[in-house]
Amino acid sequence: MPTRRWTTLLATAALALGVGACGGDDNDSGSGASGGGDTAAQQELTGTIRIDGSSTVFPFAEAAGELFNEEQPGVKVTVGQSGTGGGFEKFCAGETDVSNASRPIKDDEEVPVCEKNSVAFSEVQVANDGIAVATNKGLTVDCMTTDQLKELWNKGSKVQSLADIDPKLPDAKLSLYGPGTDSGTFDFFTDEINGEEGATREDYEASEDDNQLVTGVTGDEGGLGYFGFSYAEANADNLNLVGVDSGAGCVKPSKETIQSGEYKPLSRPLFMYPSAKSIKRPEVKAFMDFVLENYEVIADTAKIVPMTGEQATTAAADLKKAESAS
Repeated sequence: MPTRRWTTLLATAALALGVGACGGDDNDSGSGASGGGDTAAQQELTGTIRIDGSSTVFPFAEAAGELFNEEQPGVKVTVGQSGTGGGFEKFCAGETDVSNASRPIKDDEEVPVCEKNSVAFSEVQVANDGIAVATNKGLTVDCMTTDQLKELWNKGSKVQSLADIDPKLPDAKLSLYGPGTDSGTFDFFTDEINGEEGATREDYEASEDDNQLVTGVTGDEGGLGYFGFSYAEANADNLNLVGVDSGAGCVKPSKETIQSGEYKPLSRPLFMYPSAKSIKRPEVKAFMDFVLENYEVIADTAKIVPMTGEQATTAAADLKKAESAS
């Protein structure tokens, strides 16, 4: 996206939020998340901030970096998308400053690696997401139950057509697309749907890049896959969004149903993990402050579901604690 458009989006959204915020003092941020004021604009900073991890968080982090760079052109923000697991590998090896994650860090696998390498960290929520189940536009499926999704995706599944599960569903040969094993989306989906993290059928096209999954589903007549809601929303004209019934009726993912948790069980928080060493650097601290001060604008720009006000308050407290401890 051109630089001038980022600036316009930020300025417009900030103005709208500012007009609507009655009774606040002059130091209130656009979102009111942390109340830190124009932290990044108070001094000119330099340096490089290295971010990697979740492809679901990638659009949010990329937008945050672009918008932050408008205030701090001397700071270079690099954002990769190697998947949540891949991001934590780099992070715990001390190769990155901030790790994006679509699930919490694993206490039994990833935390010990960070501890071994003396990489201390903090967990900060930055947005929300729902995992969307989608089909090719020509494969019309309105709703699937969690039991049906499990029958389709569970380890050992031989389902080749949705009609194998229910004769009322389309009888078309499926081509399945889903995240690879380094993806937090993979971990979350298999745990919530199949009942065991990592348990899945293996005969599907896997990628940690959600854009590749969308391309696969949209380009294949029998395409069906799951990936971050923001990617489904951005390609809504070319996809059929499948509602999920966990026992209380069919619900499709939307900003409202994800924020409220009504879209069960596939709604989840999204995180950034700054290292304690990195957050001591003024440019990293300023960036994290900027993210929480402008979380609504960043989420809107990236087409990501923003935090609720309550979540933002908790996130600001978590970040303040992290900055105080470092």
